[in-house]
Formats: sequence, structure tokens, C-alpha cells
Amino acid sequence: MASWEPRGSGREETIDEQADRKWNDLLQELRVMQTGTQLIAGFLLTLPFQSKFDELDTYQRTLYLVIVVVALLTTALVVTPIAVHRRISGRHVKQRLVRVAELFVAGVLTGIGLLLVGISIFVFDVVLGRTAGVVAGVPLLAVVLLLLVGVPQRMLRHSS
Repeated sequence: MASWEPRGSGREETIDEQADRKWNDLLQELRVMQTGTQLIAGFLLTLPFQSKFDELDTYQRTLYLVIVVVALLTTALVVTPIAVHRRISGRHVKQRLVRVAELFVAGVLTGIGLLLVGISIFVFDVVLGRTAGVVAGVPLLAVVLLLLVGVPQRMLRHSS
């Protein structure tokens, strides 16, 4: 039988109910991230088959391959909590699953942020040149950090 534990959230739920709720929330987040990550990875994998791909210089090819690796690793990270859940389902370790899945979600968000910045640098570099790639990438990196790190931190500071 699950024990009751006050959480200060105004909810009256058992520890198991809380773990179930958090797991369902994580699943919803993972579904959204999985679709986006898989679309980006799929699009990236088609680029070498374009006629202009042969015109890329060494820097652009290297950047492209780094972005592909980040996309593939991010895709693997986004599906790992589901694979773990399938393997350990029914073993009464959902609280631990939720804690581990939260770490994977942080990794996925990091990967998505890196993808956004890397793709912007790559596209601007190919279309407008190396300087434009850096000029586009650096401010976007700042915005991504602000949105993915700064906003949640600010909300935490102001929630107490």
C-alpha cells in the first residue's frame, strides 16, 4: 500500500500517484520532443543526396556530421526512457524511473538546443558565408540558453 506524503502542492496524492502523474507528464513531453527530433534527423539525413552537397567545404561537412551525430544521439536519448519503462514495467520502481527519465529529458533538451544552434550556423554558413554563420549562431545560442535554462531558473526563484 502506498503511503501518503505531503508535498506542499495542495494535492492529496500518494507517492505512487505522484510518480504516475509525473511519468504521464514526462511521456507527453517526450512525445513532443521525439517527433521534432526525428523530423530534424530525417531531414538532415537527406542532405548528402542533394547535388549541392558536393560543394561543401571541409568545415561545412564537419559541422554537418557533428549536427547529424547530435540529432541521432538526441533521438536515442528521447526514446531511452520508454525502452527502460518497457523493460522494468511492473517492478514497482516508477519513482526511480521518473528521476532517471527527468535526467534524460534534460539531455534531450540540451541536444535540441545544440541542434537549433548548429543548424542555424550551418545554414547561414552555406547560404551567406562563415561570418554570417557565427553571427547567426552566437545570438541564437544566447536565446536558447535564456529560454531553456534562464526562464525555468527564474520561475523557480519566484515560486517560493
